[in-house]
Amino acid sequence: MSRIARFALHEWRNVVANPCRRLRERGPLGVSLAVVACVAVIGLHEFQQTAAGAGVVRVLSEVRADQPVWLTLLRTPVSLFVPAVDLSAWPGLPRLFLAFALAELLFGRVRTLVVAYAVTLAGTLGARVMIALGPDRLGVPADAAHTVDTGASAAIVGLFAYTSVALRSPLLFLAAVVPTVTGSIAEPNLAGREHLIAVAVAMVLGAALHCQWTLPPSKTVDQEAGHDGEPGRHGETGRGRRTEQGAARRRRPAGRSRDGRDPER
Repeated sequence: MSRIARFALHEWRNVVANPCRRLRERGPLGVSLAVVACVAVIGLHEFQQTAAGAGVVRVLSEVRADQPVWLTLLRTPVSLFVPAVDLSAWPGLPRLFLAFALAELLFGRVRTLVVAYAVTLAGTLGARVMIALGPDRLGVPADAAHTVDTGASAAIVGLFAYTSVALRSPLLFLAAVVPTVTGSIAEPNLAGREHLIAVAVAMVLGAALHCQWTLPPSKTVDQEAGHDGEPGRHGETGRGRRTEQGAARRRRPAGRSRDGRDPER
């Protein structure tokens, strides 16, 4: 098999075959978090279009850089599922579902939520740093502090970046992360900078949580595994001698001692 074929097979197994196998094993509950995320986005988007819902959603999810940090920490989990008021929620749903479903099937619901929240919060807090730096030092203008910062875009690209690093799948990274990174670099606004921060944090998390260390075998572990396994006089291990003795006992006729005599005589 050529190197390109092995590379394609590796990507296919990691990104398609293994998630599909786990989906068959778990059934629809295997992607329940992804379904709930999509329903939450649609429901919150439609709710904030109403007069009463707009105020409620604003109180629960509106995140800005000019508000206290504690308030940002409280509102970030809800803000993750609230798209911008002037944008339709439907076009981004397939990408949202795929990012959450893939991560949920491979890493579980808890880790998926932790990564999504961590990268979103990192981008939100990073916006404060960029506003403090200002446009003269690779930051953003001060008026960006009044921009409402909601939506799942940072979580989506962060989950794709995390999955790509954890699975060592460059094709997934190229298809799902690079376009967002390219657009963020081409249009260096506040949202684009947050996407870059989310990708960087997700890659660090993926590398830190999924790196594998190969440790040399320990003599103590080997001895404990073999227990009585030093070579004997004839090159046999203790376990091997005990096995042969047990076989000899099974071959010995009933009622006979070790020397072959009848104990009743």
